[in-house]
Amino acid sequence: MFFSPGSLDYSMDITMDNHPRDALKKDRQLSLVQDDRHDSGLDSMKEEEYEKLVNELRDIRIEPAEASAGLQSGPGQGAQAWKLQVTEDGDTFLHLAIIHEEKALSLEIIRQAGRDKAFLNTQNNLNQTPLHLAVITDQPEIAETLLKAGCDAEIRDFRGNTPLHIVCEQGSLRGVGVLTQYCQKQQIDSILQSSNYNGHTCLHLAAIQGYLAIVERLLSLGADVNAQEPCNGRTALHLAVDLQNQELVSLLLKHGADVNKVTYQGYSPYQLTWGRNNSFIQEQLRQFTTLDLQMLPESEDEESCESESEFTEDELLYDDCIIGGRHVPC
Repeated sequence: MFFSPGSLDYSMDITMDNHPRDALKKDRQLSLVQDDRHDSGLDSMKEEEYEKLVNELRDIRIEPAEASAGLQSGPGQGAQAWKLQVTEDGDTFLHLAIIHEEKALSLEIIRQAGRDKAFLNTQNNLNQTPLHLAVITDQPEIAETLLKAGCDAEIRDFRGNTPLHIVCEQGSLRGVGVLTQYCQKQQIDSILQSSNYNGHTCLHLAAIQGYLAIVERLLSLGADVNAQEPCNGRTALHLAVDLQNQELVSLLLKHGADVNKVTYQGYSPYQLTWGRNNSFIQEQLRQFTTLDLQMLPESEDEESCESESEFTEDELLYDDCIIGGRHVPC
């Protein structure tokens, strides 16, 4: 399951405390990683597997980049063969170092990888790049270093999430700042427009969680305030009404949200206020909503009832009744 240093000549020691489990765990929360990676949480590993990982991390020594520079162009680039080693889960050395928040080791691996984008953008079995794991574990400095080294922020994981989708759902304003600061404008525009496999944009995710500062940040970067979910056509404003989030409704209206945008079933945000308790939201939307989108649309059942015959089955008139083979006057 884990790396084997093999016969490579490594020369950078990784120091560990006397109690490796406590040293690596550091009272941190890896719940997001555990949700996506059942074998990534430290507590989910068997004791013997954990000890094996700790021993291997202690023994790993990476040859200095200066010493190996002349060998990288050779067949197989033997001096950096460690780049090709992966676990059964598809994790590289860099993935593991980031998962276990070994900052010094992560930075050293990134430094020695240079601008090897193929290595830095390696996806594991869940399509997670090192950048995905850096934001999941809330390590903005590692994320910044990866972006500066050439990591691709548009790569999606197995749920269709880019790293920006993840930080918007987590509520990490600092993570949003790092990702948007060190990505090219064209790349950011593309990410803001893209939906994950559940049909949510970054704006939808931040709105669902009620992260107002992130919503405002995304809108200032050019996120489409009227973007619709592909499944049912709800905008962020529809979601805000569903969640009865008064502050979010006000913020979206301030940024030009279209109150007359309807879902694929034909419902405006105002129509979603019927039957809900927050009258302030309803009044906010009413003054901007056209009259035809203020009343609830008639249901199909009502329309079908109106189109039925005025006679019931028992009241239908017959001009010819036959009982026992004989005609009976009606």
